[in-house]
Amino acid sequence: MPDTAEFHTEARHAAPAPTVRRPSLRARLFALLGVGVALVAIVWFGWWFVVGQFHVTTDNAYVDADVADITPLVSGPVVRVLAVDTQAVRAGQPLVVIDPIDFQIALTQAKAQLGQAERKVRGYFANEGALSGQVAARQADIDKADAQIASAQSDLDRAQTELARRQRLAPSGAVSGDEITQAQNAFSTAKAAVESARAAKVQALAERTAAVGSKDVNTALIAGDGVATNPEVQAAAANVRTAELNLQRTVLSAPADGVVAKKDVAVGQRVQVGQALMTVVPISRVYVDANFKEGQLRHVRVGQPVTLTADLYGEGVKFHGRVVGVGGGTGAAFALIPAQNATGNWIKVVQRLPVRIALEPEELRQHPLRVGLSMKADVDVKSR
Repeated sequence: MPDTAEFHTEARHAAPAPTVRRPSLRARLFALLGVGVALVAIVWFGWWFVVGQFHVTTDNAYVDADVADITPLVSGPVVRVLAVDTQAVRAGQPLVVIDPIDFQIALTQAKAQLGQAERKVRGYFANEGALSGQVAARQADIDKADAQIASAQSDLDRAQTELARRQRLAPSGAVSGDEITQAQNAFSTAKAAVESARAAKVQALAERTAAVGSKDVNTALIAGDGVATNPEVQAAAANVRTAELNLQRTVLSAPADGVVAKKDVAVGQRVQVGQALMTVVPISRVYVDANFKEGQLRHVRVGQPVTLTADLYGEGVKFHGRVVGVGGGTGAAFALIPAQNATGNWIKVVQRLPVRIALEPEELRQHPLRVGLSMKADVDVKSR
């Protein structure tokens, strides 16, 4: 028993055993958060080192296209409208028809004028022979006048000889006064005949000159290879082609495959040359303009691959393309009222530059896009 009491006494005076303090829940959470942040930082740094530094991204990207405005090249009332907004059309499909009656009449008149010009030019060719004959006839008249001058000169010489002989015999009384008078009259008549023959030659020369001039004019009118190459015929033929072209232009067709937008024309409306009637958006040839910050463009080059997503289809549909060009200036530089920072700008505004991205045609056929849709672009700049 004493042993038992002594044991209990010693037990009461013995020092208490030390207690182990466990970390509080708050401390454990902070520790876990620190480990998590460290892991995230390591993972992010590893991703940036392996992948991220070779990619630049932006969600400031939009679908665009070189739209085709349908504008008439001739004026007139509209008789048919064959397309409506949102309608898909094919290249060459008629969209608007302008009343063709006036242009058909103009074409008929142009063809008639062409026929008249051809006949007129054929007359030029036919006159060439006649004018050549007139020149020959005038030359014959000159030769005839020369012969008449020679004959008249011979008669004049004979009359002058006869008159001189009679005048020598007159003092001896061998010839009478009447014979002398007759000789003088014959001399005067012969002299007048010579003058008349010479005048006839002058007239023949003038007529030949006129005939040669007419022939030269006609020769100039028919210069060339034939009727078809004559300037008058070509001018009339050009009027026919113009009339035919104007008639064809009464039908306005789609210049490319696409979708009709901005329709602003109705039957009965009189349209003018250059008036915008509708627009055809070639959705199979759309592209993306991605506006990157100026600091992101350091390594962006033409030809680099791009991965894109559209808000229309979500992240599940990926579009692929390539950089085809970088804009020549920022949007602010080409604004209607450009920013003027010469007076000082206390806040630096990060500028953006448009980058043109061409898309894969097959992907566009499978998932069509529309102009103005929002896109996200990721450019792989690894191939610098």
